Amino acid sequence: MVFSANPLSLSVPEPAFESWLRDSGYLEILDQRTSHFNRHTTAVTAATTVATTNATTTTNNFLLLIFSHLKTLLSLFTLNPLAKLTTDDFSGPTPSWTVSFIGSLDSYSFPASPSQARLRVHENVKRYARNYATLFIIFFASTLYQMPLALVGLISCLVLWDGFRLCSDRWGLDLYPILHQALVRVTQCATLVVLFLCNVQMAVFFALAISYGALILHASFRKLTPVKQPDRGRKK
Repeated sequence: MVFSANPLSLSVPEPAFESWLRDSGYLEILDQRTSHFNRHTTAVTAATTVATTNATTTTNNFLLLIFSHLKTLLSLFTLNPLAKLTTDDFSGPTPSWTVSFIGSLDSYSFPASPSQARLRVHENVKRYARNYATLFIIFFASTLYQMPLALVGLISCLVLWDGFRLCSDRWGLDLYPILHQALVRVTQCATLVVLFLCNVQMAVFFALAISYGALILHASFRKLTPVKQPDRGRKK
């Protein structure tokens, strides 16, 4: 049976439809479409391989799949996860740690392509910005606990600047701007020396490295969940 063309049917090009989903905020649908398309392509390829090729070609396809996953993982460390982050993302309430941030096992899947991984990372970083910031504070505090010398150095710097502020208020150093500026430079140099000698920079580096790794892995594997869309209709 041959169907006649319907002039009233609406045909939207795939790139235009994906662009509309992105601009309208339905990123979870775009994420699901990418996953479904990749699974369908993989299933078709596997069926064709079983029907027309031998074991050697099947092994080659398996290696290609492994290299594709490795390429996706390596692409995660080439993007800037904070590229679309704004200060407004920190102004809202913190998402629930159990329901929203962690979720269930069904909330995670391997990104089908580097583009899907990039989409997930940028969107999840915006959604869970406050959660990731809290994780960094926890990792930094844990690092300082493991490095007592760095903790002592950080406290010493805080005491140094607090003492400088008290002395400046008592002696009225604001009336002598040149002397005040010179003492500020001396205090800054002393702070850098204390931070360097106490390895505070290593504590910051370890906390940043662990936080960055956790952010990249969670944001790329965490599926995009629907967000509440604004009501565009008229309320009754």
